[in-house]
Order: sequence, then structure tokens, then C-alpha cells
Amino acid sequence: MDVRPQLLDALSALRDRVASVRLPLPLPGAPRARQTRAELLAQLDDYLVPRLKAPEAPLLAVVGGSTGAGKSTLVNSLVGRQVSEAGVLRPTTRIPVLVCHPDDHHWFAGMRVLPDLMRVWQPQDEVELVPLSEKPQALRAPKPAPQTGRELRIETVSSLPRGLALLDAPDIDSLVVENRTLAAELICAADVWVMVTTASRYADAIPWYLLRTAKEYRATLITVLDRVPHQVLAEVSRQYGALLTRAGLGDVPRFTVPELPESAGGGGLLPASAVAPLYDWLSHRALDPAARQQAVGRTAIGVLDSLGRRMPELASAVAAQHAAAVRLTTAVEDAFQREGKRVRARLQSGAVLSGDALTRWRGYPLDTTADELLDSLGESLTALLQCAVAAADERITGAWRREPASGAVTLPTPDHEAGERIGVAVRRWRRVLEELAEEEVGLMDKQSAPDPDAVAALLVAALLGGKRARAAGDRLAQRIGVHAAVRLRDRGNELVSSHLDKVLQAERDRRLALLDALEVTPEPQAELIAALSVLQKER
Repeated sequence: MDVRPQLLDALSALRDRVASVRLPLPLPGAPRARQTRAELLAQLDDYLVPRLKAPEAPLLAVVGGSTGAGKSTLVNSLVGRQVSEAGVLRPTTRIPVLVCHPDDHHWFAGMRVLPDLMRVWQPQDEVELVPLSEKPQALRAPKPAPQTGRELRIETVSSLPRGLALLDAPDIDSLVVENRTLAAELICAADVWVMVTTASRYADAIPWYLLRTAKEYRATLITVLDRVPHQVLAEVSRQYGALLTRAGLGDVPRFTVPELPESAGGGGLLPASAVAPLYDWLSHRALDPAARQQAVGRTAIGVLDSLGRRMPELASAVAAQHAAAVRLTTAVEDAFQREGKRVRARLQSGAVLSGDALTRWRGYPLDTTADELLDSLGESLTALLQCAVAAADERITGAWRREPASGAVTLPTPDHEAGERIGVAVRRWRRVLEELAEEEVGLMDKQSAPDPDAVAALLVAALLGGKRARAAGDRLAQRIGVHAAVRLRDRGNELVSSHLDKVLQAERDRRLALLDALEVTPEPQAELIAALSVLQKER
């Protein structure tokens, strides 16, 4: 097997690129892409990289199948004693059990394969959990811990040949989601896939999905037709073989185990003769160098070859995620851009100088003070900006509802705190204008200088009143002079423009933060293709 450091480095880099992929948006095809990502990580972490780093490690045969297929009884019978709990209760196999020869124990005691699973070293009634980070001598020290569902119990038996390990996996169709997920992960760690089904369930969809997946990966695969009544053994075996042939799996080694009294309830061991053909096949693959090389090499090369198809598919899914994120982002940006233009148009038309603000302006300075006019203008501007933000949210909601990807984010809802945020921003802007007016008045002769509050009130009215407040500019020029009034209004217009931008951008960014938190970026697509290209060159 090709175990050059360059190839291993390329695989490690590709693995990191796969791990960095994020697929949070609920697009068509996203569930399949997430499954592909999980399978890739499982096969790279639990099988391909460990196998290439240690080609001499024992052959691992994972026994998988449907609920009640008799996997545990089969494993117990192959090793000659009960190492995996079997019974009528479903699901029986909650913690996967790995069985190997005592001399091979060290291959599975560390992090070489299935590093995410806590090792369990004693029978389940005396569970002793040992973190993988601890030194080997700690394995003999009792260390009780709660079962987490992410454990691997290791048993050693001398009846198994050196170089062969069996792993009894949870049911692939378990009602417990964690069991199904773990079963799929364990199968991805196999050198040999052992698919077990029964005479009554050999046509079920889930086992056939795994069979087709094994064919797709060109993995080393064998099937076991278990618990077949004697009276229909020949007919069921013929029909099952026909189905395999029709699926392009006619050359897959097939073993049949008849229904025996020991099969009932899953509590006994089958006679050695019932499992002898399967035992001999597995032992031959472990002991014969050529057979072993064929079994291991076929699965490893099949996984490597499958990367050339699955990586571009994953990259395409990443590109679709980014395109959808761009559409969602564009909807937000367009909505606030349109409302920004509308706010400026309304300012020019004098929309702020209406209602109470217009009443205050008409009563100024006889019936209204400068502070009252400024307060009224500020409240009117706040209301205008609030309406603009609400209208933008309505546009965003309409656009996002037409986009399937929006299911991963919360649609904008009436933001009761937006008014307070905008009000604070307007008051700060007003204070800046007041300081600007004070600065301008400070440059004038103190004896003829007008009241700074009056100058600020006229300035704000001129800036926000549009066509309705033309007189405010004239009165401002009479108070401080034409040149000073022009200078003050120019600086004020800049402040108005920047203030509007800041307020609307702040609210826009709050909506975009929902999308930014998803971390959907374009870089992973190119990184996946680049990593695959490097791997293909190394091969």
C-alpha cells in the first residue's frame, strides 16, 4: 500500500478542508451533502488515514445489519463465547463491542481508530472507562464514569486468529438516533463490511442502501442471510441471490445461517458448524497475506477513488450554500439601500417638518423655545427613521420567504428596541450640531453674538425642513451672516448624511449578523477542489 508521507499529508490537508465545511442552510440537497461530509470525515479519520499509516494493523470486520438480524449472536458464535449482549429487547446493542486476539489488543486501545469513542475495558456490570489521553498503565486503574453512548467495549479472545478483529455495531435502523449515527460511523471504519439480514427482512430498504453504498465505494463486502428456516432455505437463498445479482452484487460472498433453537431469543451460541464457512472466510483474509492485501487494498483504494466524485459534490453544495447566503444578504442590503434613498427624498420634501414639529416651527420664537423646537424635530426624525427600518424589515421578510435557505435564520420581526437605539443616535447627532453652532457663535463678536441655542434650532430646521423651512436658512443668515450660515449648513449637511448612513447601516448590520453567524463563505469550495487536486497528483 502507498504509505508515502506526501500522500498522508495530502489526505490530512483534505480532511481539514472537509472538516471546515459548513452547510447550515436548508437547501435541497443539503441533507445529503451533510451526510457526505460526515461519511468523509468518518472514513478519513476512522479508516483511510489509520490504515495507510499502519497497513500491518489487524483486519477490522464490522458486523452491521437491521434490528433483530442476529448480529450479536453471530459474533458470539464466531468467537465461541458471549462477548456481546444478545436478547429479545430492541435495540440490544447499545455499546459497540470490538473483539480481537489478546496480542492485538494494543492496536485498538489507543487513538488509532475511532478516536471519538471512550474505551470500556471490563464487562458492562463492572464498567471501567479510561480516557484515551491517559497512559497505558492507567488502563488497569478503576475509573468509574457515566455511560455517554459514545463508548467502545473491547474484548479479547484467543479463539480469534491474530490479525482479525470483529466489531458488533448497533442496529442501522435503530429507533435511537444516536445508535443509527454510531452504526454508520463504525461501518465507515471497516476493512470488511459484514452485512447481516434475515429471511424475513432481506428486502428491506436500509440494508440495501448500505449494500449499494458498499458497491459504490468498492469496499470489501460480504453478506450473511441469517435465521433462515430449513423448509425455505433453498428458495430464500435463491431469491436473495437473484436480488444481489440484479443490484450488481452477484460476486459478493454470501453466507447462509439456518434458523436453529439457539437463535431464539438471541441468548445462545450457534453450533460451530453453522458459522464455520464465515469463520473460515474471515480467518483466511486475516492469515493469508495475498487475501489480506486484496481485502484491505480493495476497500482503501475504493475510498480513495470515491473522493474524486464525492469531493466535487461537496464543493458544489458549498457553492450553493454561499450563493443562497449571497441572495439573503443582497435582500437585506437592497432593502436598506432603497429605504435610505426614500428617507433622503422625504427630507428634501420636508417630511420631518410636519405634525407637532411644523406647529412648533410656526410658533417659533414667540410661542416655542429653541429646545422645544429641537426636541420636536428630533422626535420627527426618529419617527421617520423608525418607519424606514420597519419598511426595510417588511421587504426583507418578503424576499426571505421566497428563499428556501431562510429557514436557517429568524425572519425580521417588529423590533421594539429599534426606536430607542435610533432615538439615542438622533440625540447624539443633535448634540454635535449644538456644539457646531456654539463653535460658530464663539467666533463672532461677543457683543453682537446671538444665542447658540437659537442658532442650533434654525440650523436643524434648515437641514431637516426641506422646502417647508426655506425661511430658516434666511433667518440663520440674518443672525450669523451669509458666509457663516453657508459654512454652518455645509458642515451640517455632511453630518446629516453621515448620521443617516450610520443609523441605517447599524440596523442593517444587525440583520446581517444573523447570516454572518452561519459562517457561510466561498473559500471552502476552492479549498476542497485544491486539496483534491493535490491528493490526485500525489496518487
